[in-house]
Amino acid sequence: MGVGEEGHGLSTAGGVRRRGCSISKDDFLPEESFRSWGNYVNALSNTPARLLDRVVTRSDEQDELEAKERSVNQMKRSLNWWDLMWFGLGALVGAGIFVLTGLEARTDAGPAVVLSYVISGISAMLAVFCYTEFAVEIPVAGGSFAYLRVELGDFVAFIAAGNILLEYVIGSAAMARSWTSYFATLCDHQPDDFRIVVNSLAEGYNRLDPIAIGVCLIVSIIACKSTKASSRINYIASVVHVLILLFIIIAGLIHADTKNFTPFMPFGPRGVFKASAVLFFAYTGFDAVSTMAEETKNPARDIPIGLVGSVLLTTVLYCALATVLCLMQSYKNIDVNAPFSVAFEAVGLGWGKYVVAAGALKGMTSVLLVNCVGQARYVTHISRTHMIPPWFSYVNAKSGTPANATIFMMTSSALLALFTSLDILSNLLSISTLFIFILVALALLVRRYYVSNVTTSENRNKLLVLLGLIVASSIGTAIIWSVTNDWKGYCVTLPIWFLATGGITVLVPKARSPKVWGVPLVPWIPSASIAMNFFLLASMDKDSFIRFAIWTGLILVYYVFLGLHASYDTAKEIQKNAEWGKVEGGNASSPTNCGFDGGDGKNEPVSSSK
Repeated sequence: MGVGEEGHGLSTAGGVRRRGCSISKDDFLPEESFRSWGNYVNALSNTPARLLDRVVTRSDEQDELEAKERSVNQMKRSLNWWDLMWFGLGALVGAGIFVLTGLEARTDAGPAVVLSYVISGISAMLAVFCYTEFAVEIPVAGGSFAYLRVELGDFVAFIAAGNILLEYVIGSAAMARSWTSYFATLCDHQPDDFRIVVNSLAEGYNRLDPIAIGVCLIVSIIACKSTKASSRINYIASVVHVLILLFIIIAGLIHADTKNFTPFMPFGPRGVFKASAVLFFAYTGFDAVSTMAEETKNPARDIPIGLVGSVLLTTVLYCALATVLCLMQSYKNIDVNAPFSVAFEAVGLGWGKYVVAAGALKGMTSVLLVNCVGQARYVTHISRTHMIPPWFSYVNAKSGTPANATIFMMTSSALLALFTSLDILSNLLSISTLFIFILVALALLVRRYYVSNVTTSENRNKLLVLLGLIVASSIGTAIIWSVTNDWKGYCVTLPIWFLATGGITVLVPKARSPKVWGVPLVPWIPSASIAMNFFLLASMDKDSFIRFAIWTGLILVYYVFLGLHASYDTAKEIQKNAEWGKVEGGNASSPTNCGFDGGDGKNEPVSSSK
């Protein structure tokens, strides 16, 4: 399966068997339901019961940790907080600032795009806190997929997983197309000069980008070699990148004209929030850092510093750069494809555009690399559950990287980048990310206030009602904002949100406290994250929701016909092996015993085997 490796098939329960360098059906559909057509028809007939089982089933932290054994080889623990900090910067500072700043300043926010970055940054920081607690407590490659599987169950985790994969594929595709735009600027060409126009294709999909394909494939090769090597390359590129950003800020301020800040908010508050929803794209890389927890030497120390530190620094840089851009040029004259390069040329620093273009290329290359590393680890952990084929969970013994998942995901991004324009990609990415951040915040509230067999039915019901009120009031506030200018509706929705959040504090006792690092001010921070993300969702355009709904429908079709039955069979076989292990003395080192020991009774959620 891995190039140059002796093939390893992955059994349903995670066992290993050799059969040479070949790929067969068992690499993709090894489960009992797919052994014959008769088995498959029988599985389909039991779809309702199986679906109910997966909806109510929750995983166990220990299950997620021990799922690593299903990847044949282990990822190498080689990263520290310094690596994670630079991975975070590398993931965040890319096309979001160099391309979308100009687009949103010109079309939606004007100079107030600075406020849009502040709003998006606050929302991102709230989400970062939620991610950090999970990443410290459950340090596995699955990121938000693993967190949701533990707290909200298999089905919700799968829906999120499908959108996580979409987010990463789209993010890499958008970055690759931006790379071409800035490369063209560096070569004294227009952004579309290096693209092939095919008039027979629909507008937005008719400018083919072969350079984007090449960039994606080169990055995937680097990511397959070694995570530590990827970290070194990212570190060097990011240091150079930060120096170039400082140059842009200083040189831009020297040529600033405060008249360009008038009018400050030409499109009104709605334009600011609409821009912030799209600019959330610029903050979507940080969740890739959480997927590296499995390769971190000391997750309890390194992850909080790496995640929180990189997002704080990035927010400051974004606001400074947006301010400089809008001071250098009137928002009406900002170029939407390469805003900083053109702005430098406009103020007489023609040579500066080459420095900016080179910096942008370095930044976007770093983002592509971190995205590549992060998305492969998501796929690896998802495939350990067999929701997608187990072939993707294979970790190369020599490099310690998930080579199969890396190559597949970057190939998908390359094909998407070939056809699709940046504005379509960025809108769809933001909606997927906001949806996932809402789920992670909900999962954190569930984690703190609900533990199976510990929380009473009365307290569980109180929690469900209060969570429902938080979600409903957040949606209501967002709808009021998007369809009317009447402030009276806020007098209903905002007090409901406040009272529901406070009600959790007063009426529902905490069922669990974090062992090492925890989000402060719970439930207020995760509740605020839910409200703000719904508010940003309300600023998205209708077409983005249509594309999001279509994609969610497609992954549900896949789940009903394939993923549901594969993951159901896997869970049941693991449960059977765990019960056998108890009878035989619970040999945890057995390749088919995946550690479902029912927990130790210390306020842990129930195992998926229960």
